[in-house]
Amino acid sequence: MKRFHVHIAVANLDESIRFYSALFNAQPTIQKDDYAKWMLDDPRINFAISSRGVEPGLDHLGFQVDSDEELTQLQGQLQAAGISLLTQTGTACCYAESNKHWTTDPSGIAWESYHTLASIPTFNGSESTATVADSACCAPPVATVKITPKNTCTPGSGCC
Repeated sequence: MKRFHVHIAVANLDESIRFYSALFNAQPTIQKDDYAKWMLDDPRINFAISSRGVEPGLDHLGFQVDSDEELTQLQGQLQAAGISLLTQTGTACCYAESNKHWTTDPSGIAWESYHTLASIPTFNGSESTATVADSACCAPPVATVKITPKNTCTPGSGCC
């Protein structure tokens, strides 16, 4: 079953946790020094926030799935429509190890579809501190994954 995913970069994690806990009427399912996540059933959403030195705002959207079969199905839907993907297998991000696919919508918003395999003790698999250049999560740069016009692929566009 799919769960909608939203990840927002925030300026002040403590204030944001207080706000979203009141909004959702629930405390975070996971809370770290730089990250918090609510796994809600009503609405069915994985809502995450992080304060990792990037500009506050929407980091990315996506779908969390319960199995690799569901992930393969989502991958197939996008590929059938001629939408290019960046695939990451066993990648470490947001205190989890996951298999995932990334794409970017026509407005430049990163979309992630992923299946979580395990929890990990660090944000991105390393103990290093994030810098301003780091993404709030692990979304690839916007130019990495593009939708090509008329479902065509040109050399160097990143879709071939």
